[in-house]
Amino acid sequence: MHHVVQVALALSLALPCGGGERPAIGATIEDLRFTDMHWLPRSLADFGERKAFALVFTTIDCPIAQRYLPRLIELEARYRERGVQFVAVDVGAGDSILEIATVAAEREIAFPFVKDFDGRVVAALGVERTPEVVVLDGARKLVYRGRIDDQYRLGGEKQQAGRADLASALDDVLAARQVEIAETPVDGCVIGSLAPASPRNDLTWARDIAPIVQAHCQDCHRPGQVAPFSLLTYRDVADHAETIAEVVRQERMPPWFGSPSYGHFTNAPTITAEQRSQLVDWVRNGAAAGDLAHEPAPREFPASPWRIGEPDLVTRQLIGTAIPAEGVIPYEYVILPHVFNEDTWVDRVEINPSNTRCVHHANLGYFKLTEKFSNDNFITGFVPGGDPLVCDPGVALKIPKGSLLGLQVHYVTSGKPENDRISVGLHFPRATVERELRNFQIHNSRFAIPPGAGAHVVKAHATFERDVTGVGMFSHMHLRGRDMTFRATYADGRDETLLVVPNYSFDWQQSYRWSPGAEHFPAGTRIDVLAHFDNTAFNAFNPDPAATVRFSEQTDGEMMYGFFFFTEDAQQLGLDVDPSNGRVRAAPPPK
Repeated sequence: MHHVVQVALALSLALPCGGGERPAIGATIEDLRFTDMHWLPRSLADFGERKAFALVFTTIDCPIAQRYLPRLIELEARYRERGVQFVAVDVGAGDSILEIATVAAEREIAFPFVKDFDGRVVAALGVERTPEVVVLDGARKLVYRGRIDDQYRLGGEKQQAGRADLASALDDVLAARQVEIAETPVDGCVIGSLAPASPRNDLTWARDIAPIVQAHCQDCHRPGQVAPFSLLTYRDVADHAETIAEVVRQERMPPWFGSPSYGHFTNAPTITAEQRSQLVDWVRNGAAAGDLAHEPAPREFPASPWRIGEPDLVTRQLIGTAIPAEGVIPYEYVILPHVFNEDTWVDRVEINPSNTRCVHHANLGYFKLTEKFSNDNFITGFVPGGDPLVCDPGVALKIPKGSLLGLQVHYVTSGKPENDRISVGLHFPRATVERELRNFQIHNSRFAIPPGAGAHVVKAHATFERDVTGVGMFSHMHLRGRDMTFRATYADGRDETLLVVPNYSFDWQQSYRWSPGAEHFPAGTRIDVLAHFDNTAFNAFNPDPAATVRFSEQTDGEMMYGFFFFTEDAQQLGLDVDPSNGRVRAAPPPK
């Protein structure tokens, strides 16, 4: 039975783009299925009723398709309120979701991009080139197939288009007329088969696959960690082989949400294209075990539940939190029972829930009893796939005298009653502290996202008054957050894109960390953060696409926070910290 399923998977992953007769103009098209920018399986039906659909086929490297994007942005804005749904369908065999989403973020494109991984949409509509367009009327009847217009050609371009073919077709559909010219020739890039090359058939778990899984999967996929199942043994992996092949082929796993076009981050996954290909080919050929006597020795993992090593201080929630079986849970606020009687320096901090299944995320900050919880005193957070706070050598964070620690916790239900009790571990510096870890919270709380907005812009900025060294960045939005970009503009006029998170995920709020000392920002550097929000019905996570959305700490509202962590270059604190309590030891009196 296992091998029957593997063969079925192999066939499904190898479907060619064609495979049937090209549908004629006038044909009724069955519901089309594709993958959205969050790797979710979607269909045309998810858009609801529309007067027309304009599906534009594209790739990220077809020059004619890219040149037409401004024209498509203009057309979509013109026809949106008239009931036309534009959809960009990427058909590039090598185009990743992150790369596609980066184009949408950079061009500020308000209509959805989707991916036709297996060529089914191409085959269903009979398209052959990019940027070919197919128009369906409200009853899903194919009424136009062809070019956008005739301005951009393979051999050059006209000063202006001779005929606006796509616009004319849409006008005819909206006027309930037969489309005057229902098919036009398309200049552009040929859509190749999305079927993979013949897979390697000599791959085995013991020799080829186990080292990849050990290096790139097992940190999360083992008992007690955030992943839903273990991948420690051949049987574990073989039992989940079909799922592994899909998520690796689509580059959904290992999880990473930073655009590959910008920045070099130490915590980015290092899995290579060749390793991905090997994993998928191995599954296609039946997931052979090979000689298990020669598989690599199992990885040894620390027995401690703490990723920061054994903490010097652990403070724990006094009473656990009861989590209901279902429903939406408002944020919980937890005060931890430890008062810092003196300024305390820490260089590692970790939030450790007892029930990782039900903690969606948690933010840790310090505050005084006379104050409310504030993101201004943020220390670190817990998110699935995230990292604990680990400072670079000689860097530490100060918790002021008289403070307590507080947690803002977002719980989610699991289908049964659960409980959680959160602990926080603190590690005190062993080396002399020269610099204090600081952060800018570049945020905007004065916005109103209108209903139906596909890429509503919210901006904020901050400027460094002194020379600093960057540590890393972190983006935070809620369920309508689509993408976030960090840019630096230097005092000499240069500008640089530091990070693009093109398909922000509320479930995987990752940090983006530079190598120690790699990124310097002189005084006067301005950091701009730009976010887009998707308040459309096609956003699968949108609580209410009919609402105007404003700032709120609850997830039915929105937040826009770009965290930028740094140290000041001129600091030379020279602090001798007692590793038993995190306090600065008094300097000996001068002789």
